[in-house]
Order: sequence, then structure tokens, then C-alpha cells
Amino acid sequence: MCISMLMLAMASAARPSNDELKKQVAATERAFAATMKARDHAAFTSFLADEAIFLSGATPLRGRESVANAWRKYYEADHAPFSWEPEQVEVVDSGTLAYSGGPVYDASGKVVGRYNSIWRLEAPGRWKIVFDRGEAPPCDCKPDSR
Repeated sequence: MCISMLMLAMASAARPSNDELKKQVAATERAFAATMKARDHAAFTSFLADEAIFLSGATPLRGRESVANAWRKYYEADHAPFSWEPEQVEVVDSGTLAYSGGPVYDASGKVVGRYNSIWRLEAPGRWKIVFDRGEAPPCDCKPDSR
């Protein structure tokens, strides 16, 4: 009984706090975004979970290979066509899933949308993206006069 309690206490003590996990996810998101600026498609791919799903366009991209292949075009030019950065990060109490979201900028630095990502902890300190969705900003349309 004492050994079980000691092992439980050690496991709890070894787990990073929620704030530390948020910092890990924010740093992972920044490193993920840095692959675009560095024009490093292989590094981009290394952040994708095997079963990643990217929701953009009419058909979801399912799986690491599908996402990597679809995103290759964004890495081919000399300059990044867009960038992004985390503005909000949240981690579930179990410390195994996280959300990150923030603005997406065009090449000139203008905000052109938002992204929302779900990350999964796959090993201590090693987060992989499992879901991603980019969204255009809300329409600045005139009210319908019907």
C-alpha cells in the first residue's frame, strides 16, 4: 500500500502544471508556424499526428500524408504566403489534449483569418496536431435589406 501511494505521489509530482503545459503547447505552435517562414515542409510534417484532420475547403484532409501533400504547395515559393501565431492556448485537466487558436496573416502582415487547432500529447513534452481548422474573418457585409 505504501509503495502504491509513493508511486502515485511521484507520478503526480512529475506531471507539469497546467500553466507549464500551456507554455509547451504555445511553444510547439510557434515552432510549427516557424516551419512556414523557414520554408521547411519536412519540419511541418513532423508536427502532424498520423491521424491528423485538417478542415479547410469542402473535403477534410484526413491523415498525415494527405495533409502534408496538400500543404506542400504552401512551401514551394521563396516567401511564405501566410503566417500564424497562438493567441489563446488551453489544456484539459488530464494534460493530454490542448487547444490553440489565433490570427492568420497574409504575406503583408494583414489579418486574413483565424486558425483553431487541437493538439495531443504523444510523449512527455511532445505535442502533435490532430485537428486544424482555418476560418476567414467574419464578413463586413451590409445588412440584407429584404
